[in-house]
Amino acid sequence: MVKITDVARHAGVSPSTVSYALSGKRPISDETRRRVQAAVRELGYRTHGRAHGAAGAGSRVLALAVPMRSGVHVPVVTQFAVSVVTAARTHGHDVLLLTQGEGEEGIGRIAETGLADALVVMDVQLQDPRLPILRSLPLPSVLIGVPAEPDGLTCVDLDFGAAGELCVDHLARLGHRTVALVGSPPEVYVRRTAFARRLVQGFTAAADRHRLASAVYPCGTDRGAARTLAERLLRDQPALTGVVVHNEPLLDPLIDAFEELGVRIPDDLSLTAVCPTPVAVSARIPLTSVTVPSTELGTRAVHLLVRKLSGIPVPQTTLLPPRLTERTSTAPRRATPRRTL
Repeated sequence: MVKITDVARHAGVSPSTVSYALSGKRPISDETRRRVQAAVRELGYRTHGRAHGAAGAGSRVLALAVPMRSGVHVPVVTQFAVSVVTAARTHGHDVLLLTQGEGEEGIGRIAETGLADALVVMDVQLQDPRLPILRSLPLPSVLIGVPAEPDGLTCVDLDFGAAGELCVDHLARLGHRTVALVGSPPEVYVRRTAFARRLVQGFTAAADRHRLASAVYPCGTDRGAARTLAERLLRDQPALTGVVVHNEPLLDPLIDAFEELGVRIPDDLSLTAVCPTPVAVSARIPLTSVTVPSTELGTRAVHLLVRKLSGIPVPQTTLLPPRLTERTSTAPRRATPRRTL
């Protein structure tokens, strides 16, 4: 079977350009259109109408694209996937899970073969290479995540920028003057993953607004990385009394590392987290946290898709406001400094 990527390669253009040339959704130069049409004729490419049919007349399947890249925390991804599957079943749809980082090619294959009626896309980057083809295809899609330029897309996410600000606001109210963000693994930032970058922006903006000393530390997810980072934090910032953690697997190892170094939580160091509520509650010290509402986000994404399949207008971007719950891991800053390394 000839695929849209085969046509693109033959014509020397991107798959999204092929889609635009065939659908007429955006202007394409005459020369490019002729090249695409020639490639279509030579290769015998045929579109599959089943992917473009009306709701109820298609496959009754939604595709969920979750590239399992380095730095992705599988348990949290699983929560999102379960919420999408559960919501899809209430609307009579099954879910096809896509886990390879295939980008344009994988999305084009779903569209042209009619395997799914619509698509939920996760692990969204600020400049995501999948965006052009998502904009060009008739296949409805919803992104769980917001790229830098969301025009022409439907997106839903937690407001991670506001979540970072909310954590810092909480620590500032408790009197903390030096704070740090323990972030996602370095490769997540290298990919410019949208939620991670936005949380850093919110954290830094709030720290500047409160005139706090602050720093950001990407970190791996194993116990050795936790111990190394705890030592570095205490060495680099001896006045540190407040930490925000956006790295779920690191929470208990980081607590252990600090306590092994003689730092008590929350007496010496207040700890907040951005994570799902069950993770915060089950930590060795119950954590003050901003919840990542994976169930609500997955459910909203499916509901938005169903509305799009029915031809009902939907908002371009939906950001859920963050909610912070205080637990025992934060306390007012002590007047006397803690012991340092």
